[in-house]
Amino acid sequence: RRSPGHFPARRFNLDVGTNNFVNGSIARGDFPYNGVDFPNGEATGRFSNGYNVADFLAQWMGFSKSPEPYLSLYTPRPSLGDGSFRGVNFASGASGLLNDTGYNWTVVPMSEQVQQFRAVKNILTAVMGQESAQKLLSESVFVFSSGTNDIFAYFMRLAAGQDVPTRAEFITSQITAYESYITELYNLGARKFGIMGVGAIGCCPAQRGLANNPGGDCLGSMNSFATTFHSELITLLHDISSRLPGIKYSLGDMYTMTMHVIETPQDYYFTEVERACCGIGRYNAEEICNIRSHLCENRNDYLFWDQFHLTETAARLAAAYLYYGNTTYVTPVNFFQLVEDNHSTILLNTEK
Repeated sequence: RRSPGHFPARRFNLDVGTNNFVNGSIARGDFPYNGVDFPNGEATGRFSNGYNVADFLAQWMGFSKSPEPYLSLYTPRPSLGDGSFRGVNFASGASGLLNDTGYNWTVVPMSEQVQQFRAVKNILTAVMGQESAQKLLSESVFVFSSGTNDIFAYFMRLAAGQDVPTRAEFITSQITAYESYITELYNLGARKFGIMGVGAIGCCPAQRGLANNPGGDCLGSMNSFATTFHSELITLLHDISSRLPGIKYSLGDMYTMTMHVIETPQDYYFTEVERACCGIGRYNAEEICNIRSHLCENRNDYLFWDQFHLTETAARLAAAYLYYGNTTYVTPVNFFQLVEDNHSTILLNTEK
């Protein structure tokens, strides 16, 4: 069944080109070899060889791909209010839960993404009427993938010798921000939240290839940070669901998903789960993917597309676990159950 609306938010896993429309942004993927396997070989701004997680989730919700970036719809603004509207993607690569994450990259912070949604709601209300707009939003799914870039930024500051808060203090600031955004969206009419947790980020090719990691192992300190964040996110969502009437959510355990693939790649038909498909140098991860990179031939065999992001094949697998997975990977219900509840519609994307 087709979901009414789909609103993705925040990270590279969900970004379908928002930063292409941000003047001065350097967190962009609208150049080769990105998009080499996308229809017509187009580099759309997705950090992938093809489609990403947002696209596959949208397809299973009844769309051909992810809704377009909000900023691409800005002119003409009436396009947001016509009868074809089924969702919009706010995800901005390199952004985070915290406003200072990605600041130097010139991206759209989560706080601004929420205000963009407020503008969308106002347009829908003006075009559809308050009752119809509220019904659409309450039946739509708001997809989040956030927290990863904040953790990366924390470790970069730590490595640079800068003063940083304790891990507990930092995670508390992330969770406080998450609570604020979910509550604000709830107050604007959102009721269904599909949330992707933080994956095994210490196992990204970029982390394996660090000069101070000669063995190329997963960075346990970073993975531990990710699992602690996920535990706190579970607690937050339990608390929110008891306080906000009518709220429903699905939480994907991206860490467990990723580690199962890394530990038993043959079960998922991957032959390379450490090196990037597109890049240069150690673990093919010393630079971003670009036209000068070494490009792997058998992209379906690779878990990672570049330093940090999944290949199209891996994105399809991750989306399948989110949409149809059991409680090992997604709780308390999967995305399919979240969508189908009350014949819902989907509105996509807050993260990249």
